[in-house]
Amino acid sequence: MIKKLIEGIKRTGAPIVVGLDPMLSYIPDTIKDEVFREQGETLEAAAEIIYRFNRGIVEATCDIIPAVKPQIAMYEQFGIPGLLAFKRTVDLCHEKGLVVIGDVKRGDIGSTSAAYAVAHLGKVTVGANAFAPFDEDICTVNPYLGSDGVKPFLDVCAANDRGIFVLVKTSNPSSGEFQDRIVDGRPLYELVGEKVREWGDSLIDPETGYSEVGAVVGATYPEMGRRLREIMPKSYILVPGYGAQGGKGKDLAGFFNEDGLGAIVNSSRGIIAAWKNEKYAAFGAEGYAEASRQAVLDMKADIASAL
Repeated sequence: MIKKLIEGIKRTGAPIVVGLDPMLSYIPDTIKDEVFREQGETLEAAAEIIYRFNRGIVEATCDIIPAVKPQIAMYEQFGIPGLLAFKRTVDLCHEKGLVVIGDVKRGDIGSTSAAYAVAHLGKVTVGANAFAPFDEDICTVNPYLGSDGVKPFLDVCAANDRGIFVLVKTSNPSSGEFQDRIVDGRPLYELVGEKVREWGDSLIDPETGYSEVGAVVGATYPEMGRRLREIMPKSYILVPGYGAQGGKGKDLAGFFNEDGLGAIVNSSRGIIAAWKNEKYAAFGAEGYAEASRQAVLDMKADIASAL
């Protein structure tokens, strides 16, 4: 799957993933009012609203980006209807040729971890049939439980041409409470980075030279990102924290390799809620999708100037 992601990045010239993290407050009233008239103020209506909102953004940006990253919590908050909207979104993005990174942050051990991996990246057998339940291409994994929690994902990735991004140094302000702790004279995030490199050595794509096991490293910590790039030269880095969380294009150069590859930068609110930003106010609520497209183009230019 890393090969498909890299091909998409090269084709678009945009190492960008759009975070499809919809909140009702991001969505224009025109969409909400229409669905509420049709279905009433229900969980089913909320799920339909976020799907229609996603559809507008995906259709407006799918030709200029390689990937999307729906955050499952934004869908789970609406219960089973929300999860159905998540799956509809995944399917729509696949129809548009996009790589789907499921931001699910799963992590457990043994059969539980294997079940998570099958649900999001693999296939489950029901009688004589096999089904891909959520069918993302890549998903995020929490490594806190160690190799017992990650190995089932590696097995499913190997069997299904899928990938994972392991949380290494996250973008949130309190990440250092644990991730920066010194263990044997080194910060914990470096030790996790070394495990990512180890886990990924058996899943190197021979054509690209990159591993199916990547890492999540926040744009808000550029010096740490530069160090982790050295530790994990064959791992793609998913970089959250750009835009609304404070990351800028100038912070990103150290996340990339000399070949201009090796990282893909996420923006969620900065793109999907661009129409609410004064910079894009001229698009108005009706033009929310076009505002998102312009935000992607501006982000692409910002990253290109940094590289």
